[in-house]
Amino acid sequence: MTETWLNEATTWVAANPGWLALALAATAFIESLAVAGIIVPGVAMLFAFAALAGKSGMPLTEALVWAGVGAVAGDVLSFAIGRLLQGRLHSVWPLSRYPKLLARGEAFFHAHGGKSVIIGRFVGPIRPIIPLIAGAFYMPWQRFLLFNLLSAVGWALTYILPGYLVGAALATGIKPPPHFYLVLGISGAALLIVYFIALRMRLGLGEGSRLYHWLETRMAAYDATHRFWRLYTSARPAHRGEFPLPSLMMATTALALFLILAQLVTLSGHLFLLNQLVSEWFQLLRQPLLDLPMIAFTLAGDPPVLVAGAVLATVCLVFRGYYAAALHIITAALLTMVSVWLLKAGIGISRPDQVFSPPESGAFPSGHTAGATVLVTLAASFIAGENAQKQRWQSYVLLSLPLIPIALSRLYLGVHWFTDVLGGFFLGLAITGIIRASYSRYDRVPIKAEAVSWIALIIWVVFSVFYISEQWDLALQSYAPKL
Repeated sequence: MTETWLNEATTWVAANPGWLALALAATAFIESLAVAGIIVPGVAMLFAFAALAGKSGMPLTEALVWAGVGAVAGDVLSFAIGRLLQGRLHSVWPLSRYPKLLARGEAFFHAHGGKSVIIGRFVGPIRPIIPLIAGAFYMPWQRFLLFNLLSAVGWALTYILPGYLVGAALATGIKPPPHFYLVLGISGAALLIVYFIALRMRLGLGEGSRLYHWLETRMAAYDATHRFWRLYTSARPAHRGEFPLPSLMMATTALALFLILAQLVTLSGHLFLLNQLVSEWFQLLRQPLLDLPMIAFTLAGDPPVLVAGAVLATVCLVFRGYYAAALHIITAALLTMVSVWLLKAGIGISRPDQVFSPPESGAFPSGHTAGATVLVTLAASFIAGENAQKQRWQSYVLLSLPLIPIALSRLYLGVHWFTDVLGGFFLGLAITGIIRASYSRYDRVPIKAEAVSWIALIIWVVFSVFYISEQWDLALQSYAPKL
């Protein structure tokens, strides 16, 4: 029944393209509205209408704006309903039919506070419930609107861009390279395995694990190692005595993998064939339609954008009195820039010769990947550190997602080899692990997000958008493929 109704709606809108913008806005509105978003197959409809938008030639920005406006309006109405029904959510129809869902939404809101408005947009069935819960618990209007608008940007890209690209591909007759779906499936599976291993190592080595207790006992047996253990343990009352074993293990493992990879790419030719095959596959994938988002992603990983994020984070932390955290952030930024520059100059691997004007620096490791890895993983570690142990994986997963398109864009545009990107990722993880372990000595008070933090984030987003727009024409020329 639902599939038939969806096909009919899609067919009608396809026959009446003048209503496409309204269909996007209305579907996003309903999908974000409390209860209605559970009943209506909003995700499927958004994908179908976004595909129609791409196929009909509607500008991507227009499709994103219409969907974003509808989603924001639906959330605002849900928030207003929650404020109106404060204390009566479980007794008013039709909300009374979903007691378990309301309970999950309330628990999620209590666990994450204001961040739940952002995170909740991407969490399955509780997505349309969170604004309702936020209103019922009297979250300030100004704070809700700020979080709502910030999250709407990522929501629109996540829900509209895939369908739009599919529709545009169908319209332009894009042919994927050989074994496209097989490579996509294997790559996705490998990425999930990497996430699983990283999270298990990060979360499974904390206080309470067997390895942690074994190592703590061994270190306590000798005076020198015991002093080292006590020096790096957290001084915060809630985390008193917690040693940064996960950070040190991540730094050690990532650094070892980086050194092994650096040896292989400089002293052995075994990875040359792999680099060539990956490069040729991405060359076959290049299409004018995909060039635009990939150039945008690669510009988002440019040094000015990453440095601006580090500087704003440092200024914000200094303004709020977190001097040790600010010092570690700026140290991470300087360590990343210096190490990447020295490694590129010292190793001296040439870049692929595929674009009109490639960067002049060496290829290994990828500076974009290393810088983005440090930025997102360090931010994830600081944010996750303020959450309960069982909830930390959400921050790691969510905040690490922007790293994937930035890394892929370097391969797609043909300015890096696969080993360059892999090396940048390992180097970034090693730097994050070292910085986070060092900071544990000064971790005395929680770092909570306040108004100054959100203002700094907004300034960084505005700067990033301005930078990308300013560099756009030059990037189109520089990254144009050679004929």
